[in-house]
Amino acid sequence: MTSETITAAASGTWTLGDRTVNRIGFGAMRLPQTGSALVADAVPRDREQAVRVLRRAVELGVNHIDTAAFYFSPLRSANELINRALAPYPDDLVIATKVGQPRDPSGAWLPHAGPEQLRGLVEENLRQLGRDHLDVVNLRIVGTGSIAERFGVLAELRQAGLVRHLGLSNVHPHHLDEARAIAPVVCVQNMYGLGVRPDQDAFVRTCGAQGVAFVPFYAIAATGRQAGAVGAEHPEVLAVARGRGVTPAQVRIAWTLHRGPHVLAIPGTGDPAHLEDNVAAGSLRLSDEELALLDSAHRTSG
Repeated sequence: MTSETITAAASGTWTLGDRTVNRIGFGAMRLPQTGSALVADAVPRDREQAVRVLRRAVELGVNHIDTAAFYFSPLRSANELINRALAPYPDDLVIATKVGQPRDPSGAWLPHAGPEQLRGLVEENLRQLGRDHLDVVNLRIVGTGSIAERFGVLAELRQAGLVRHLGLSNVHPHHLDEARAIAPVVCVQNMYGLGVRPDQDAFVRTCGAQGVAFVPFYAIAATGRQAGAVGAEHPEVLAVARGRGVTPAQVRIAWTLHRGPHVLAIPGTGDPAHLEDNVAAGSLRLSDEELALLDSAHRTSG
């Protein structure tokens, strides 16, 4: 596939509430600096390169961008870069953000936000992105306790028109049940990928049965998490990649999308070439034999 024919539309579509998105999206965590915006000593990324990557993503048909106000480095903010690159925003662009665990200006994590703080965190995202409403706000959870009071605050902001749709991040199945009793939930965003959290398989299926999008993070980085892909790759992934003439990262993205039509990929990068590879992976259709091989590696990991 040449760069002229790469399109996120090849990945298929899913509907988040009343918004239709291509299943290959873009994660903004790595935009502010190399590595991750959550790593204190990473190198700030060139601002113009980050802007070019965002604009190129939209040119390639990406219309679902995942971000957060806490994706920042001392010199860069993911939301600010998105605003600079893409405003005025295309009508079909869905920007999903998350609130719940803020960071102070130094980058240190603060205690989990209580109900009284959530409106301010939503307004911070609105200000940074230059919008009068947010398409999707995910409540990021830490722990297993009740989320009713905090999710209820976001439900009120949805009723007030500041938020269009609600989702959950870093949650357990009982959190989804609790939230859905309060307001509609359009997506769940959890760590998941080939060989990453195979215990999540049942939850992925549950989300699909309930019409809720499942949006995995660290699907490429795997156990490397914020540091990116590290360590040896699974032999099964390498075998499929060699057979198809693609990269292991593309195999991982394709496998993720094969988990169900409700699974949305949000690979992130600040590298234009990696961006095109990631989007191109949306057109990769794995055979039953390849899926069986990869599934075996997935089940024996974790």
